[in-house]
Amino acid sequence: MQNDISLVDVSGQAPREQTFWPTVVLPKARIDLEIDRLASIPRPDDGRRAAAVNHPMNTGPVPAFAPGIDVHIEVLKPGEQTTPMLRNSSHVDMCIRGSATVKSGSKEFPVEKFDVWNTPAMHPVTYTNTGNDLFVRLSYSNAPLLERLDVHYISDTASQGQVERSAADTELADKQRRAREAAKPIYIGTEGAQMLGYEWLVDIDTVDSKLLHWPWKDIAPHLETVYGMDISYTGRHLYVLYNPATERRIGTSHSFFATIAKLPPGKVDKPHRHTSAAINYIMWGNGKSVVNGERVEWQAGDLHFSAPGWSVHNHASRDEGFVALTIQDHPLHLAMESLLWQETLKSPVLKLGSDAGIQTNLASMEA
Repeated sequence: MQNDISLVDVSGQAPREQTFWPTVVLPKARIDLEIDRLASIPRPDDGRRAAAVNHPMNTGPVPAFAPGIDVHIEVLKPGEQTTPMLRNSSHVDMCIRGSATVKSGSKEFPVEKFDVWNTPAMHPVTYTNTGNDLFVRLSYSNAPLLERLDVHYISDTASQGQVERSAADTELADKQRRAREAAKPIYIGTEGAQMLGYEWLVDIDTVDSKLLHWPWKDIAPHLETVYGMDISYTGRHLYVLYNPATERRIGTSHSFFATIAKLPPGKVDKPHRHTSAAINYIMWGNGKSVVNGERVEWQAGDLHFSAPGWSVHNHASRDEGFVALTIQDHPLHLAMESLLWQETLKSPVLKLGSDAGIQTNLASMEA
């Protein structure tokens, strides 16, 4: 193999032209047919009846609906339960039909239609359908990115005890003197450059990453605020489902944010673009989008790959408005310092998190 290493001359080479995956819509009718098909097959050993939504442009090692993002349609019949798994991928889920209980370690809560929850990496979760209908959820994860890197860890030996022991180990470690306290930083120059010992690489400051739940019954009343805003508002009519563990990255998981938008009738976004990719699930209403010059229409129950990274796009509501869940890999790009954002095509290209951010007219509207 060592003789197969090549040296590629890239002197003066122009940047590679980026390939945009086109916008696509998976209609509700196809989703419903797949739910019926999954419900008809025998129960798999792990209890997971699932179908991955695969974009026609995807050439990765696993199905993906956007580069680095997968969406699984997961179905659980009444009385059934899934087997917990350990994964280093993180997930954001929405229930789109039925009800169930979600259990991870000592934490357990019920979910029903349009509830959203996150599952941090290495948190084994058990789903139990406690209702009389199918339990159906859309599950979004960063698994395609980890699979592309060949570092997606999955173990079927997960147990709830592992979660509890991990928490106990963390508590014990917090009480002990850290080895890195003896590895004093060496400062280089006056602008902040430092040299740190090995201990700093393997004993990272921890942030408690919790499995959080956003019940629809608690979300829905607040959406009336953004729904009732005048269409002259220059921001988006939405709320982010914020997980404090993501800190300044403003995410629902460390890779994705989930937003719930409720647009009033006749709202038309200005064309804009960002390096983060977005997927919309239309919960109610209908509308249209223009993405890289292609016009598409969508309605309740559709799944829309609505914003390929750095593609010019905008969305518009119809006569009743719409409600949509958006999953976007915004926090991932922010962590990589690759989150570019152009709010209008006349605006400067900003590197969010480093450049001064975008200012809406919210304050003047409330004055």
